[in-house]
Amino acid sequence: MTISTSHDNAATAARDAIDRLLAAGELRLGARQRDRLAALTRIFGPAVLVDRGGFAAKGGVVIVVEPPTGPAAERFYRSLSSGMAVAIPFGENPAFDFLKSKLTDFGTVAPCGPEAPHALWWGGLGWPSLAGRLPGATPPPLIVSCYPRETGEAAAQHLERAAARLDLPAMIAPVDAVLGDRLLAYEKADFILGVWQAQRRPLLFVDTDATLIEPPLLPSRLDCDLALHKWNRWEMSARTLYVGATETAGAFLRNWRHLAAAFPAIWDGYALDQAWSLTSSQQPLDTVWLPRAYHAPGGEWPGRTMPHGAVIVHDLPDTNADLGPASDLAPILRGARRASRVAGRETLIALRAPAETAAGVTVIVRGIASVAARHLAASIEAVAQTFANDPGEFDRLEIALCPWDDDAAATAAAAAAGGHRLIEITPPHAVASDLFSARAQTRPAAVIALPRTGARRTS
Repeated sequence: MTISTSHDNAATAARDAIDRLLAAGELRLGARQRDRLAALTRIFGPAVLVDRGGFAAKGGVVIVVEPPTGPAAERFYRSLSSGMAVAIPFGENPAFDFLKSKLTDFGTVAPCGPEAPHALWWGGLGWPSLAGRLPGATPPPLIVSCYPRETGEAAAQHLERAAARLDLPAMIAPVDAVLGDRLLAYEKADFILGVWQAQRRPLLFVDTDATLIEPPLLPSRLDCDLALHKWNRWEMSARTLYVGATETAGAFLRNWRHLAAAFPAIWDGYALDQAWSLTSSQQPLDTVWLPRAYHAPGGEWPGRTMPHGAVIVHDLPDTNADLGPASDLAPILRGARRASRVAGRETLIALRAPAETAAGVTVIVRGIASVAARHLAASIEAVAQTFANDPGEFDRLEIALCPWDDDAAATAAAAAAGGHRLIEITPPHAVASDLFSARAQTRPAAVIALPRTGARRTS
C-alpha cells in the first residue's frame, strides 16, 4: 500500500498544471520534459507561455516558443529577475542561440521519441538564483574516483580525507593502467560504469587531485540523469561527472566507454561530448550543466585560498590547455555546445522501426533560418511521426538540422558512409504520409529534395 504525501500531491498538481498549459499552447513535450518543467514550477512558481510578440517575463517559469532577436531579446532579458527561469521547448533550433547566450544554461532534456522530437532547454540569470531555492534534504551521491595503481595509494589520500571530513560516502580504487602512471579515457569510463552497475545509485566522479570544499549536492537535488561542467561553455570536462541511477544514465556510460575504447587516442572530454550527443539522440537524457563552482581551477588561487561558494576545486591552471590538447579541436561543435544543443552535422533524434531490415535513412532539414520556430518544430514532428506510422523498408531514421550548406554536405557524407538513403526537406512544406514507404530500397539511391532557399555559412 502506498501512502500519498504532500510532496507527491504537490508534484502531481504541478505536472497537471504544466500539461494544461502545454495543451493550451499546442506544444508537444515528452514525459521527462514535462516532469522537468513541473519541477521548475515548484521551485520558481507558475509557468507562462511567451509566443510571438510582447516579450516580457511575467511568471516564475517563462516558456519561450518563438525566438526574440535584437531589441526584443534585450527587453526580454531585462524583464527577467533572479526568481525566474526560462524554458525553450524547441531548444534544438539555432534561432534561439542568441537568447541563450544572454542567459546561464542550467540544463537540457533530450528529445523524447516520435511524439516529442524536441530538446527542452532551461536556464536563467545565474546559478545562485537556482541553487538557493533547491530542497535541502537530499542524500549525497557516492563519491567515486580512480588512479593508476603504479602511482601508489598516496594519490587517493587527499580525496579520501576530504570525503571523510564532509561525511560523504566514497569509493576510491586503483586501476591497472595500460600507460602505467596515466589513465586513458576508456579506463576511467570503464571504472565508473563498473561502480554504477554494482551500486545502482547516484555517483559523482571526481579526479583524485580534486579538493572537496562543500558537499556536492546540487545534481542530486535536481534529480537528473547526468551533470557535468562545460569549460568555456562548450568543452565538456570529465574531471567532475555526476551520473544518476537511471537506465538512461547507464546508456550514457556505456556509450562513453564504447567510444573511448574505439578511439583511445582522443582525449576524454571529446569522447564525453560525442557520447552525450549519441545518447541524447536516442534517449531523453536529462542533463544539468554544472556551474564553475563544481569545476574551479586551483590555478586561479595560487595561495590556495578558496573563493566563497566553491564546491570542487581541481589542481589545474586557469587555462583550457589541461582539458583539450588543441584549442582548435572540433571547432564546429563550439557554437552548438555553447547553446547546449547538438550541432547541424550531428543527429537530433534517431528512431528505430520494429522490423530490422538493415536499411537506414537520414532526413536533412534545411531552410531553418527563415522559418518560424513552430513551423520548423511541426516539420520535425511530422517526419518523426510519419516514420513511426509507416517506415517503409527502413528500420532506422536519423534527423539532422542543417542551416548551412557545409553542414548538409557533411551530414550527407556521413549518411553515405553509413549506407543510409538521404532525404532533404524544407519547412514549412508538408510531409507526405508515404515519405518513407514510397522510396523502396530496390530503387537507386538518390537525394529527394523539396524546394528550398540556399544558405551558405558566412563566418
